[in-house]
Amino acid sequence: MQKVVNFSSWISKWFTLIVIIWAAVNYALPHTSTWVIPNTSYLLGIILFGMGLTLTTDDFVRISKRPIPVVLGTVAHYIIMPGLAWLLCLIFHLKGATAAGVILVGSCPSGTSSSVMAFLAGGDVALDVSIEVLSTLLAPLMIPTLLSILAGQFIAVPASKLFMSTLQIVVVPIILGVLVHMLLRHKIDGIIKIMPLISQVAILLIIGAVVSANHANIFTAATALVIPVVMLHNLCGYGLGFAFSKLLRLKEPQQKAITFEVGMQDSSLGATLAIKYFAPQAAIPSTIFSIWHNISGSILSSWWKNHSKEGSVAQEN
Repeated sequence: MQKVVNFSSWISKWFTLIVIIWAAVNYALPHTSTWVIPNTSYLLGIILFGMGLTLTTDDFVRISKRPIPVVLGTVAHYIIMPGLAWLLCLIFHLKGATAAGVILVGSCPSGTSSSVMAFLAGGDVALDVSIEVLSTLLAPLMIPTLLSILAGQFIAVPASKLFMSTLQIVVVPIILGVLVHMLLRHKIDGIIKIMPLISQVAILLIIGAVVSANHANIFTAATALVIPVVMLHNLCGYGLGFAFSKLLRLKEPQQKAITFEVGMQDSSLGATLAIKYFAPQAAIPSTIFSIWHNISGSILSSWWKNHSKEGSVAQEN
C-alpha cells in the first residue's frame, strides 16, 4: 500500500508535465484513447465519488459554522468565471461550439487541483475545500442556468438534459461517497489513500479522450484563438478572485484560497459535458484549460510560497 501512496505522490509532483506528455501522445496517436470517449462520464463519476469518500461530517459542520467566506467565495466563482468567459468570447469574436465551450468551462465548479495549489501556497485549505464542495453541489443548477443565459446566442443549450446529467455525474457520486464513508468509516482508510491516484488516472484518461476526439481540430484557424482566450480566462480569474478577497479584507491564507477557487475550473466536467451535448470542438477549451491551469497554478503557488507574509498553512477551525 505504501508503494502505491508513494507512486501517487510522485504522480502529483509531476502531474503537470505528465498531462502535457499524455496530451501530446494522444495528439500524435489519436487512436490511443478513442475507447475512452463514450466512458468519460463514468470516469468523472469515479473522481467525484473519491471526493465524496474523503468528506466527513466535520467538513459540512465547518461550512455551517462559518458560511460567509464559503458562500462569498462560491458566489465570486460563479459570477467572475462565467462573466469573463462571455466577455472574452465577445472580444475575440468566438462563435458556435467554440464559444459555447469557453463559456461551459467558465460555468463549471471549482477545480479539484485548487486545494492542492492552496496547500502548496500556504493558503487556507479548509476554506478552499469548502468552496469546492459547495460550488460542486450547486453545479447541476448553475451550469444549465449560466449556459442558457450566456451561451444561448452561440448554440442551442439543452438545459433540462444538462441539469439531469450534471446531477447524475456530479451530485450522486459525491453523496454515495459521503454515505460509504459514514457507513464504513475507518474500514476504507486504505481505499481513501489510493483515491488520489485513481482520480489522477481518470483525469488523464479524460484528457486523452478529448484530445483524441479533437486531434484534427485543435490546431486549426478556427480554434487558434482558444489558447490565448483560455490563458487570459484563467489569469484574469486569479486576478479578480484575489481583488475580491482583498476587497473583503480577508487574511492572506483566505485570499490565496479564494484566488485558486475562482481561477481554477473543473475542466474534466466541462470536457465530459461538451462531448456529450455539443460538437467535439466544444471540448477543446476544457482540455486546454486542464493543461494550462495546472501550469499557472503551480507557478503561482510556488511564487506565493516564496513571497508569503504568513508562511504557515492556515485552516479554518
